[in-house]
Amino acid sequence: MIYARALGDALHQALAENEQVVVLGEDIADPYGGAFKVTRGLSTAFPKRVRTTPISEAAIAGVAAGLALAGYRPIAEVMFGDFLALCFDQILNHITKYQAMYNGNATCPVVIRTPSGGGRGYGPTHSQSIEKHMLGIPHLRVVAGSLLHDPDEVLRHLLADDTPAIHVEHKLLYALDMIEPGQLIGATVQSCGGQSGLPMIAVRYGPRSECTATVIAYGYQAELARRVQARLALEEEIFVELLVTAQLAPLELDPILDSAAATGALVTLEEGTSGWSWGTEIAAEAGRRLFGSLRRPVEVVASGSDVIPSSRGPERDLLVGEEQIEAAILAVAA
Repeated sequence: MIYARALGDALHQALAENEQVVVLGEDIADPYGGAFKVTRGLSTAFPKRVRTTPISEAAIAGVAAGLALAGYRPIAEVMFGDFLALCFDQILNHITKYQAMYNGNATCPVVIRTPSGGGRGYGPTHSQSIEKHMLGIPHLRVVAGSLLHDPDEVLRHLLADDTPAIHVEHKLLYALDMIEPGQLIGATVQSCGGQSGLPMIAVRYGPRSECTATVIAYGYQAELARRVQARLALEEEIFVELLVTAQLAPLELDPILDSAAATGALVTLEEGTSGWSWGTEIAAEAGRRLFGSLRRPVEVVASGSDVIPSSRGPERDLLVGEEQIEAAILAVAA
C-alpha cells in the first residue's frame, strides 16, 4: 500500500472510531480529495465532520484551536508546509500555550498535517521543509511520516494525547510503498527507544558491532539513506546503522547516542536548509555527551541555504540527495 493511501485509511479509521474527530482544510472534500488525494473519500463517508475551508491558513488553525478547546479532536490540513508560516502566530502564541496558561484545565489537542519538501519542481514557496522553525516550541510535538512507521499507529497516538502536534509528510513519500520489516532482505529491523510513544526504527545489515557509523534521519531522507545503506553493504561491505525517527521534537536522544557510541561515528540527515537546524542540535548534544568517543566530528547533512529553484536541475543540486548522503557516510565510516 502506498503511503498516501495508508494515511488516508488511517484518517478514515479515526473518523469512524471517534465522533469527536473532525478533519478540515482547503479543497479536501470530494471529488478533489486534497492536493495529494490523501483525504479522497472522507467527505463522502463523513460529510458533517470533513469540511473544506476558505483559503486562509490562519483561519484553519484558529478554527481548529476553537474546536479543540470545545472538546473535539481536530485534524487540520495545511495544503503545503510552506504555509505553516501563515498560522505560526496561532501555533506559537495560542494552541501550544493554553494547557500551561490554564494549569491543565484547558487543552488544545490540534493535529496539523502538512505536505513538505521538494523534488517536484514546485518552486520557492511550495517546496520547503520548514519544520525546523517549529522545533523547540514548548508543548508542541513535531512528527514526520516515514515508510517504516504505520500511519494508523502514529495518528492513534497523536489523537490520544492532549499535546498539539504538527505532522509533516514529505511529498515524495505519498506514491511510495510502505515497508514491512520482512521486505528488507538481509536487514535487521527493530524498534528502539519509545519514551515518546513513537519508537525509532533501527535498520542495519549485520550486527551493530560491525557498523562503523550511525545515521539518524526522518521522512523521505530516511528512505534515501536506506537505499544508500543497502548499496554500501552490498557493494562495499560498509555497514551502518540507520535510525528512522517519527518524532523530531521533543527528541529522544538516548537511542541515537547509544548507537553512535557503539559505532563511533554519527551522521544527521534532513532536507531543510543548512544551519540552525535539527541536525546541529543533535550534533551539539553528541559533542557534549560523547566527547572523546567519536572518531570524527558529527557530519550534519542538509540542503543548501538558498531559495529552492523551480527548474528541476538546480533544485536537485540544492536539495539533499543520495550522493551527499553517501559522501557523508564514507567521510565518517572509514
